Amino acid sequence: MDAEDLEPRRKVKQPLVLDRLSVEELREYRAELEAEIARVDDAIKDRRGHIAAAEALFRKPD
Repeated sequence: MDAEDLEPRRKVKQPLVLDRLSVEELREYRAELEAEIARVDDAIKDRRGHIAAAEALFRKPD
């Protein structure tokens, strides 16, 4: 077992200090977050589609 095996898989990101950002920087940051949320939503839909397809494949006939 390597020491890397004991490390958490995901590192927790520190929250951005918003007090230091201008209004324009905050808007840009928000747009980046919204784009990331849309990307995650697409990944969720894709995974649900795969799950549904697998369930349909292995579903017992009525």
